[in-house]
Amino acid sequence: MEEITDGVNNINISGDSYKKNRIQVSNTKKPLFFYVSLAKRYMQQHDEVELSALGMAISTVVSVAEILKNNGFAIEKKIMTSTVEIKDEFRGRLITKAKLEIVLGKTDKFDELMAAAAEARGGDDDGQG
Repeated sequence: MEEITDGVNNINISGDSYKKNRIQVSNTKKPLFFYVSLAKRYMQQHDEVELSALGMAISTVVSVAEILKNNGFAIEKKIMTSTVEIKDEFRGRLITKAKLEIVLGKTDKFDELMAAAAEARGGDDDGQG
């Protein structure tokens, strides 16, 4: 019994099913700038953020990434595309959806831009999420 307990305590779960710096974007649940602000906060904490979306939400991910890049907050590190099969809730059959993942990193000016934005808001933000 002790060997099983040791095995469970020392288990190493690999894979990327959960990442602390991943944002799974939906095109219906939150406004666009919610994701922009959240991505900035994640980059403050982790130096990079992974934006992930399926199907119709892909355009939202692209918009978020472009806003962050065009405003000097982020640089593109990696773009991954794939397809996933998801079971349709209503019909019970498998449907294929496009998946897009974009990894963004902080620019050299990121901290400076965040400090300027905090100051413009009245200095009540210390930069900590």
